[in-house]
Amino acid sequence: MSYPVLEITDQLRQQLQKNNIVILQAPPGAGKSTVLPLQLINEQWLSNNKIVMLEPRRLAARSVALRMASILNDEVGKTIGYRVRFDSKVSDVTKIEVVTEGILTRIIQQDNVLDGIGLIIFDEFHERSLQADTALALSIQVQQVLRPDLRILIMSATLDSEKLSATLNNAPIVTSTGKQFPVEQKYFPAESNTHLIPHVVRTIRKAYHEHSGDILVFLPGAGEINRTMASLENENFDAVVYPLFGDLPYRKQQEAILPDPAGKRKIVLSTSIAETSLTIEGIAIVIDSGLSRVPKFDPRSGFTRLQTVRVTRDAADQRTGRAGRLGPGLCYRLWSEAIQNNLLPQRVPEILEADLAPLMLELAVWGVKDTNELIWITPPPAGAASQAKEILRQLEALHDNKITAKGREMTKLPTHPRIAHMLLQASEIETEKAVAVATDIAALLEEKDPMDKEVGVDLSLRVEMLRRWRALERVNADVSVLDRIEKLAAAWRRLMKVKEDNTRVEDTLVGRLVFSAYPERLAKQVDKNGRYKLTNGRTAKLHDNDPIARETFLAIADLDAGSGEGKIYLAAPVDVYDLLILSEERKTVRWDEDRGMITGTIENTIGNISLLTKPLPKIPDDLRIKELCKVVQQKGLQMLGWDDTHEAWQSRVLSLKKWRPEEEWPDVSSANLLSTIEDWLTPFLTSVNKATELLKLDLSAILSTLIPWNLSSKLDALAPSKLPVPSGSMISVNYFSDDRPPVMEVRLQEVFGLVDTPTVNEGRVKVILHLLSPGYKPVQVTQDLKSFWTNTYAEVRKELRTRYPKHSWPEDPWTAQAVRGAKKRV
Repeated sequence: MSYPVLEITDQLRQQLQKNNIVILQAPPGAGKSTVLPLQLINEQWLSNNKIVMLEPRRLAARSVALRMASILNDEVGKTIGYRVRFDSKVSDVTKIEVVTEGILTRIIQQDNVLDGIGLIIFDEFHERSLQADTALALSIQVQQVLRPDLRILIMSATLDSEKLSATLNNAPIVTSTGKQFPVEQKYFPAESNTHLIPHVVRTIRKAYHEHSGDILVFLPGAGEINRTMASLENENFDAVVYPLFGDLPYRKQQEAILPDPAGKRKIVLSTSIAETSLTIEGIAIVIDSGLSRVPKFDPRSGFTRLQTVRVTRDAADQRTGRAGRLGPGLCYRLWSEAIQNNLLPQRVPEILEADLAPLMLELAVWGVKDTNELIWITPPPAGAASQAKEILRQLEALHDNKITAKGREMTKLPTHPRIAHMLLQASEIETEKAVAVATDIAALLEEKDPMDKEVGVDLSLRVEMLRRWRALERVNADVSVLDRIEKLAAAWRRLMKVKEDNTRVEDTLVGRLVFSAYPERLAKQVDKNGRYKLTNGRTAKLHDNDPIARETFLAIADLDAGSGEGKIYLAAPVDVYDLLILSEERKTVRWDEDRGMITGTIENTIGNISLLTKPLPKIPDDLRIKELCKVVQQKGLQMLGWDDTHEAWQSRVLSLKKWRPEEEWPDVSSANLLSTIEDWLTPFLTSVNKATELLKLDLSAILSTLIPWNLSSKLDALAPSKLPVPSGSMISVNYFSDDRPPVMEVRLQEVFGLVDTPTVNEGRVKVILHLLSPGYKPVQVTQDLKSFWTNTYAEVRKELRTRYPKHSWPEDPWTAQAVRGAKKRV
């Protein structure tokens, strides 16, 4: 076995002997995944414990285990075993166990001492998956707290090892240079307006006829692979075309990896699954589309979607290296050198863009409340972590930031917390039928939609379609997708211990289960045009003429929230009575403007959605009074019959508050009366319900209660509303709420004989006199009556004698008789 990694095995052994974390950097094909673990199996520091190696993909995990077993001339499941989702081959004698990422996290959660494990290998760590980052953070804490003897080996083909080492307390780095043959790179961009598939076929044709050796073509996803295969059927190639992607059956995947049995040239059409770990025999030519389909979490919609993006520079280099395993190779890059220069150097860690609900659930089970408690290569973003916690709270997995019993049960199911919650809720319905439906829904949600968009978004139609297909009926759907869905559904049935059920499904049961997975996705119909309001207040729309638009309530499993109005892609109807038991009963009391009265309703709500509304038989007094006060605050004191009389009283009290700050005169300004209305008006609203009844309140009597009892008797004495004048009349005094003195408007004739200016506030404040003519026209304004009689009256008298000749205007105002009406001149 002439593998390059063997040259550094001794160095690696020494570092693992002295250090509990070591970093290995080795290029693809060096043997780090299949040869190196076998070299470490008998190390003394392992103490007969086993090695657990993490692989990011199921295909790689199985293939690596199979390759190691074949090197030992052994069967998989004995010395070498593997565990992936819904499949495992391990035994009591297994010394090396190859697992996928979620499985490693489960192992750590189930036994935080990791008894029987001496070394954890993180293979292909440069892919920076969320699960790998999580498992590494947990492994490091186990090592620090409970197992200082536990070794961790981080392996990568392309990674900033120096930066990684610095994060891990300067962990030593071992480098294998490898034996990579030179690969010629040709940049071969498509001509303008040429689509991807025709350009790929053209490049395959060119490579096939001009060069020898098997061809590996990197395409974004299964759709492009299938379309390329269809296009190649018309080519006269003496070669066999193999697809290679994650959802293929294992047997088909092995056909792509191993040499062709008939010895023909191979053309392997692969996703990024072939970038690392897998060695495909015979490859001499690589054709790289430069595209990859990666999961991207959209926090606005709450969903992770696959997006097609350009590869990063390190991924492009790895793809190129696949052509240089056996000898000098060739790589066609289907982009320009200018684009190459602008590629991102490395992949963005998934933790920065992923749905963090699974991560936060794992940390909650682990007992971590704050992500900063762990050592992260890249810490999870605080905003995304907070959003994930809120989702888990709605899924009943967290309460007061602590894991619940249901949350612990959810972590035992190998799926997203949403799907786990749905499966557990189905079990609580206590009917086997519900659990069977839930397993079908789980499989459908985790796989590609098998039906065309034209049939509408109803998920219950998909469940019905799956069951008909399972019963061997003819269906109008993608049967290859249905086959994958059924395999997944069967795995779920085994796990949930439920039998296959192909009976007719109630669409509202599907909706009820979908709602349990997506509680924030409940939607209520807004109009007949297919618009629905979600619990968060936003709206989303169905495609035109979708039959499900007749339903009032939908549970949405898939939507694009968008920047404005969202689009619904997958949903099921929900029976309102299934929702009522989960709703919050809210008593709503409001002011009915049209009827001018308080009305009450009992409303069942989920989030911002009203499920059912009925009249409130008896409105609670506290809610009625609170709403009445709120209405008066909004509309003003006029609703209580506020008029000039009350305004005059208000000014008198406010004047005294300013003049006599040592006394407890209240703030009766309109602003304060409105802001404190519940304090002073509540006792008088015991039987009030309507606007007309508000107007019947004795507002003057109510306001008088605001003045302390020891001051109430002083109001009329200190700030009288009227003052007597020599004519015998009682003249109104106008007060102001600011610092201005009060004003009294009186005809000049009625104050003859009045020597001193009238006062209020125990003589401390002089009244400003507005002296009027017999026709109530202003004559003089004065706050010093003596001065007026002495200095100004004579001039005023001349003018008044001319304008009002029938009235008496005596020369001596001091001794003249005051009169109310006209007194003829003598």
